[in-house]
Amino acid sequence: MAENRLAREVENRESTQRNMSWTPPELLPTPNPQPGWVFRWVRTSIMGQADPKNTSAKLREGWEPVKAEDHPELMIKADSNSQFKGNVEIGGLLLCKAPEEMMKQREEFYLRQARAQMESVDNSFMRSEDARMPLFNEKRSNTSFGRGGK
Repeated sequence: MAENRLAREVENRESTQRNMSWTPPELLPTPNPQPGWVFRWVRTSIMGQADPKNTSAKLREGWEPVKAEDHPELMIKADSNSQFKGNVEIGGLLLCKAPEEMMKQREEFYLRQARAQMESVDNSFMRSEDARMPLFNEKRSNTSFGRGGK
């Protein structure tokens, strides 16, 4: 029985480790995170045509183009014929950053707007209520689990 065993030097983690499976590469690289900043890819062109309307809207919203020298890990992947020289642009998308606090305020603004729209729809819906046929308008949902074979 001892003769069937492999020598301890032959048995190691590399020989018993499973082969890694291939995964497709990321289409857009993720920049190294910076505290206090949020990153986003902004469309600069679509189907080969420039999209200045979208780009200018995002810049007015507070997004700033990211300088290529600030992220050397992305330098290799940048487009050579970019219209934003010195910035990171890949396939018609420009890497931009914005202060985290500003983006939280933006998110809260849109949440308030969505909430106001839902209240307006609910008010319009409940306005048509009749005592002979009351409307059901419950905003909560419940989750229940089975009893497990008892």
